[in-house]
Amino acid sequence: MASNNRRIAALSIAGLRGRRMKLQYSQSLGASGWRLTQHFKPGWLPSLCVLCMLPLLVGLGCWQLVRAEEKRVLLAGQEARRQAPPIRLDALDLTSPPAFQRIRLHGHFEAAHSLLLDSRVHQGQVGVELLQPFLDQPSGRWVLINRGWLPWPDRRIPPRFVTPSGALDVLAWVYVSPGQPLVLAGERGTSWPRLTNRVELDAFWQELGRDGLSVELRLEPGPAALAVDWPIVSMSPEKHLGYAVQWFALAAALCALFIYFGIHQAREVRDAASHRHE
Repeated sequence: MASNNRRIAALSIAGLRGRRMKLQYSQSLGASGWRLTQHFKPGWLPSLCVLCMLPLLVGLGCWQLVRAEEKRVLLAGQEARRQAPPIRLDALDLTSPPAFQRIRLHGHFEAAHSLLLDSRVHQGQVGVELLQPFLDQPSGRWVLINRGWLPWPDRRIPPRFVTPSGALDVLAWVYVSPGQPLVLAGERGTSWPRLTNRVELDAFWQELGRDGLSVELRLEPGPAALAVDWPIVSMSPEKHLGYAVQWFALAAALCALFIYFGIHQAREVRDAASHRHE
């Protein structure tokens, strides 16, 4: 009986100690929170701005990192295609031609239905890109080949170009646009050679009444090529990384300003309270 009483008393004492420790812990947490609010008072408006801006800045930085990786994959795929041996046109998958696939063609250009792709900049100069139909004799298919850039210094005078005559062996590669280009207008003329801002291949072949390939081919350097050093991507992966660093730096600066402002505001509140007590 006495042992049971001692056991009950011990359990009661342990329970009281546990409740006391919990009370002391909660009081210490409350004191810590109170001390934190005394040293950091950013205010609701700066806090709201940080909550809105910080995810946006971090998201933009991550998006630039993703774009940089996409450009690396694109450039690696382009380089691998360029190193691969060319194939004949009849061996190309016409349903979904792979970008940068090299094609070996034998046939002749047609000068009567040339297209001039307007507002093309090369090494700081404005000009046009010359696209001409090409009949590949082994496959019997028509393709539209971009022969490259040529200058157009005086808009009052039509650009001059020479179309090779006779059968030619040429190397070209499949160009697939990364996205819909931004243009100011559609067709700029109806006569030939036709000045245009955009090439609609299906409409082009339908107008000529021919069975043509629905993707543009671009010439590799050769006798029929003009200036053909096209940039593969409009922005390099390094530029995307630079933009990502800028967005992350802005996010870090925003956090630093938020912390500084909160500490500064808390100091001003403490100083004002001490002056009132005096």
